[in-house]
Order: sequence, then structure tokens, then C-alpha cells
Amino acid sequence: MDPGSQFICASHLKTRRSFWVLGITFGIFVAIQFSALPNSSTISSLFSAGKFTLFGRWDFEAKNQSDSRTAGNPKNTYLVKDSASSSTFEDSRNSKLDNSSPSVPEIFDSSASNKQIEEFSSSIAPHASSGSVPQQLTVAFPPAVSSPITTSQINMDLVSPAMSVQNHEKHIMKTDEKGSLMQRNVSLLRNNSSAGHGKSSLPTSAVYSISAMNKLLLQSQSLPRAVIVKWNSTADQELLYAKSQIQDAPVHRNSTELYASLYRNVSMFKRSYELMDKVLKVYIYKEGEKPIFHESILEGIYASEGWFLKLMESNKQYATDDPAKAHLFYLPFSSRLLQLTLYVRHSHSRNNLIEYMKRYVGMLGQKYPFWNRTNGEDHFLAACHDWAPAETRGPMLSCLRALCNADINVGFEIGKDVALPTVYVRSAQNPLKDIGGKPPSQRPILAFFAGYMHGNVRPLLLDCWGKDPDMRIFGRMPHVKGNKNYIEHMKSSKYCICAKGYAVHSPRVVESIFYECVPVIISDNYVPPFFEVLNWESFAVFVLEKDIPKLKDILLSISEEKYLEMQKRVKEVQKHFLWHADPVKYDMFHMILHSVWYNRVFRIQSP
Repeated sequence: MDPGSQFICASHLKTRRSFWVLGITFGIFVAIQFSALPNSSTISSLFSAGKFTLFGRWDFEAKNQSDSRTAGNPKNTYLVKDSASSSTFEDSRNSKLDNSSPSVPEIFDSSASNKQIEEFSSSIAPHASSGSVPQQLTVAFPPAVSSPITTSQINMDLVSPAMSVQNHEKHIMKTDEKGSLMQRNVSLLRNNSSAGHGKSSLPTSAVYSISAMNKLLLQSQSLPRAVIVKWNSTADQELLYAKSQIQDAPVHRNSTELYASLYRNVSMFKRSYELMDKVLKVYIYKEGEKPIFHESILEGIYASEGWFLKLMESNKQYATDDPAKAHLFYLPFSSRLLQLTLYVRHSHSRNNLIEYMKRYVGMLGQKYPFWNRTNGEDHFLAACHDWAPAETRGPMLSCLRALCNADINVGFEIGKDVALPTVYVRSAQNPLKDIGGKPPSQRPILAFFAGYMHGNVRPLLLDCWGKDPDMRIFGRMPHVKGNKNYIEHMKSSKYCICAKGYAVHSPRVVESIFYECVPVIISDNYVPPFFEVLNWESFAVFVLEKDIPKLKDILLSISEEKYLEMQKRVKEVQKHFLWHADPVKYDMFHMILHSVWYNRVFRIQSP
């Protein structure tokens, strides 16, 4: 780095440190003032603007609502496009919900219970908790959002404190004298954290390196857990058998399908995938109304949850109508549509979203015995919105949560939760458009980044390296039809920078793989997708946020031979990050489902 750039970078660090101190002081002042206000969190009084019937028919009192963009069979409708998505690759977080009518048709009749469910429930009734489902649970919720939510509004209340998540886990899990596994993991990592070494203008919270995350994963699979299961099922025995088969998997060499160096243990992955393909059965709850449940957004940066929901509900191989055969239970909701539907502009509160999901789970627990049998540990969800960790607080913390916002510091638990890939889908009709990249010899750019200056990592990156002749570090690029300029830069770069914005996740990780560019992940505490099985260090570079001033030196220290091997592995791993209208072996749909299956298998304990 030249002296001028060093001066700019150092000045930037000092200036940001001053703003950080002022921000903390102001935050403490606001917190003290707020604590003196009377408690007004009761939902029925907060959200009197509109009424919402939780599991019956609903009505919004919002005006000037536009037509919905839908496609497909009316029995399995989905929103093609996230109306908030920018025409660029950027996650601007401006939101608007289009509704086709003031009311949404009811799609589940609570009186028409599945006969198999009734028979199964009756057979285990002595073991299950009793309770009846209320005929109608009505709560005053806000009207549909009819105007954009600005980035500043979302940023003010983006991240939930990790401590609150841990405290709640004390109430839903039986713990020993030393506390839960999650608490032991966090304590271990904070004692060994490298945070605080070196100078940085960034917040000084605990930093989990990729090697520390690897240790957490090993711990989660080896340490005993205190789990309360009310009764054992045939499905549990099948999972225990699968666990033993995976642990004793025969040694597998490289094949045309799997490139061994991409995986933590290719033999275990291959055996686990085979067993999932033969054994796994998933029960999908029919309860819940559109648009929050059973509806998908297939374009934009939150598309992963929509694609998974759509493909899961249309799947014939894994889905079952018999809960007695189910190894997993799927909660088919959209975190993006939950936010668009219920969030009150300028409220800076997600309490009603959390309460809505809490009531939904409570209804399932009253109606069926499945949730109560394991306290939800065999239930799972897929949610891609930034707020999903908060939306799934409360009883849903015990679920296997597939989250795009896979941040350890906001409650993501390695070994239980699954890191869901964040994918920017530009065309639902052709999700693989423009796939591929140039060969290494035709990639003259050392490193590339372009995007909004969200958060504090990206501005630092731009200040330090925006003028370097070997790198292309920009703010937002001018929009060109089809984003050809952005895509061409990715296809022409050796390394593609995946710098965090407001949250740890970014679509650039998958974009890099899509365009065969080696990803450079600059996002402390971010757990990359399919962490359970993929050896990310074999095809990606991880740089701590505090080391941004050393970025060029780090990249230049990688030999040409090593770079070529990493780029080859990026091409090999690409098949795991692709959406297909009809799922194919080892693609994104199967990999998400496999990670959920894999974590469930390794969390189950012998009776």
C-alpha cells in the first residue's frame, strides 16, 4: 500500500473510532431515557391500526394496495419477484408488499384434520400433553406495509443481542451445572478470541475465526447433550441407525461426482447423503395462511427461502402425510413475507413478528403431539431475511433453523442451525443465467468489490483500497441492463471480495462461486453455507475485518499454484449452489435438506 493510502486508511480508522465512542455514549443516554417510559409493549394496544386473525380469515385496512405478481397453479401460488428488490445486485432493504385483494383466502380448515394424524395422536395420547386449539386466535396486528422501509429504519434495530438468546435457552433446555453446550462454546471462544489484537475502528465484540468455528462444530457432535424426549419413536431408531452408519462410513476416494478436498470427510458426506435419499421423510404442516405461510418469493436476495419452500412442498420423495413416519417436521413460512406483512414502519420493533410466530408454534403444540415430544428439536425452518434470528426467538430456538443471517453473535448455534446460502436470483424462469466465468489466464483483476456502503466494513475497504491499481473496489456501480458490468468484473477477477454490510451474510459468496471467482470473505462471525460438510478453507479465503489494511498482502502471499487449485475447487463446488426448477442430485435444495438432516442425526441421543 502506498504512503497516501496508508494515511487515508489510518485517518479513517481514527475517525471511525471517535464516532464509535460518541455513538455508544448517545446509545446509553437513549437507553436510560427509554427505560423511564411506561411499558407499552402489549400488542393489542400497540397495533390498533389493523386487526389480524392469526389462523382464520384476515383483513387489512391499508389503502392503495397494488396488484400481486403471482404465477403458477392457484393451489401452489408463489410470488415471482420480491417487489423490494433492486434492479442491481444490492440488498437495499427497501420493502413494499403488493396485495391482490384486501383479504387473503383461508387455506386450512382446522376442523378437517387428517385421518392419519388423528389415529397417530390417539395412539400416543397417554404420553402427549393435552390441549385444544382455540377456534380463533385474534390479535391486533398492523396493516400490510404499503410503503418502503428505508435502510436507516432497518439498521437501527437490526441485530438482536446474543445474551438474550442464551438466556432464553436456559428455559427451554435442560442444562447441567456448567450450563448448556452453546454457553460452554461461547465461553471457550471468548476466552481464546483474538479480538482486541491490532488496531481497528470496528466494534470490539468476540471474534470467531474459521478455525474456532471448526472446533465448535466438533464439540457439538462429540459432547453429550441433555435432551428431554417424552417418548421414543420408530423414526428416532432409524436416525440412530443412520448415525452409526455415517460414523462407520467406508473410505471413499475421489470420483466423478465428489472432489474429496472440498469436504471435511467425503466418505461421511457420501454415506449420509445416500441414507437421506433412502430414508428421510418430512412432514409439512398445512396450518398457516398466505402470504406468510405456503407462499414463496423466487427472485431477489431473499429467494433461497422461497425456492426451498416451493420445492419442499411440491416434493414427492421426501414429503409424507403420515407424521408417524416423519424424521423431520417443516414449518413452511417466509421470513421476508412475515416482515413485509406485519412490520410497522418507524416502530423499530419486531415484537409483533416474534409474537406471531410464537402463537403459531403454540397452536401446533396444542393441536398435535409432535412439537411437544421433542420440544421442537425435530422441527426445522428455512428463513433468509436479516431479521429471521429475531423472528424465530422464543420456543423456535429449539428448532433446526436454516438461516441466511448465520451470525454466531446473534444466536446462530453451530451443529444445530444451518447456514442457508444467500442467493440473488434475477430470473425465476432462468436461475442459472450467465453461469460460469473466464479461465484463470483471462482474469487480470486481482480483487473486485462493488456495492452500497452499508455498515462499517465496506467504507473501510473502499478507503484502504479504492485507489489501488491492481484492485477494483467501488461503491455502487451504475446500473446497466442485466448487470453486465458487475458480472463482467466478477468473471474477470481472481478474487471476489464478500464484505459484510449491515448483516454478516451477502449474496456475493454464492455469486463468486457462480462466476468461478475465489471468494474472499470479510465478515467476522459469519458461518458459511453447508459448514457441516464443506471444507471452506480449501476454496475460499477468510480475512478478519481488522486485517482489511493488510488485504493486498494477504492475497499476494497466496502462490499461483495454490490459487489455481482453489479456483478449480470453486468450479467443483459450484453444483452445490445452484437452484433447479426440478431438483437434481447434490444441488442447493438437496444440500440444504441434507444439512438439516445431518445436524438432526448428530444431535439425537441414544435412549
